[in-house]
Amino acid sequence: MVKFLIASVTALAALIGVAGPAQAAGGGDVKLVSGEWSFAGPFGYFDKGAMQRGFQVYREVCAGCHGVEYLAFRNLADLGYNDAEIKAIAAEYEVMDGPDDDGEMFMRAARPADLIPSPYRNDNEARANNNGALPPDLSLITKARANGADYLYSLLLGYEDAPASTEVPDGMYYNNAYSGHLIAMPQPIYGDDVEYADGTPTTPESLAADVTHFLMWAAEPKMEVRKRIGVAAVFFLSIFLIMSYMAKRRVWAELH
Repeated sequence: MVKFLIASVTALAALIGVAGPAQAAGGGDVKLVSGEWSFAGPFGYFDKGAMQRGFQVYREVCAGCHGVEYLAFRNLADLGYNDAEIKAIAAEYEVMDGPDDDGEMFMRAARPADLIPSPYRNDNEARANNNGALPPDLSLITKARANGADYLYSLLLGYEDAPASTEVPDGMYYNNAYSGHLIAMPQPIYGDDVEYADGTPTTPESLAADVTHFLMWAAEPKMEVRKRIGVAAVFFLSIFLIMSYMAKRRVWAELH
C-alpha cells in the first residue's frame, strides 16, 4: 500500500510539472535560452498582461503566415478580454459561411463562436506564398517541441550571421536554436515591431517572451486547472500516506 501511494504521488508530481525538464529539441549543438516563465513549475500561472501583449504580437507579426486553427475568438476571454472586446476583435476578420438560399457560399464578419481564420485557404496556397515551405500552425507549437517555451523563445531570438564555414542557400536563414541551423522562416522580430498600449518596452526579448506566453496558453489553456487539481491531489495523497504509515506502525508495533 505504501509503495503504491509513493508511486501515485510521484506520478502526480510529474503530471503537474515537478519532474525534470525534457531534452532539448534538435541536435546537441543547438542553443536554447531558458526564459523565466510564470507558468513554469507546479504552481505556475498564466500572466494575462503577457498573454494579451503576445496576442498582439501574433496578430501584427505572425498572423500573416501562421494560423492558430484550434482557437476560437471566444477563447480570448481567458486572456482577460470582455464580450464587447471579443466581438470587436472577431469583427475585424471574415469567415466563409453558407450555403445561402441559392446554395452559394459567402463571406461574413466573424463572430465570437468562430475559429480564428487561417491566413491561407489551403496548404497549397501557403506553400506557394512561402517558396514551397509550409508555415506550421501555431496552436500547439509549444507542445510539439521538447522544451516548447524555451525552444520557441530561443528560435525567435536565434537569428545570426552564419559562420564562414556554413553556406546558406537562397531562401534560407541561419538560426542557432534550430536543428541543422538552416530555417526557411525569415527573422520575424527585430524590436519595436509593435507598440504596446501599456507602455511595456518592445525589445526583441520582450516581444519573444510575450508571444511565447500567448502560444503556451493556446497549446494548453487548461494548464492552471490541471496544476491546481494536481497539487490538491498530491497534498491529499501525502496526508493519506502519512496516516497509512502511522496506522501501520500502530498495528504492527507489538510484533516488532
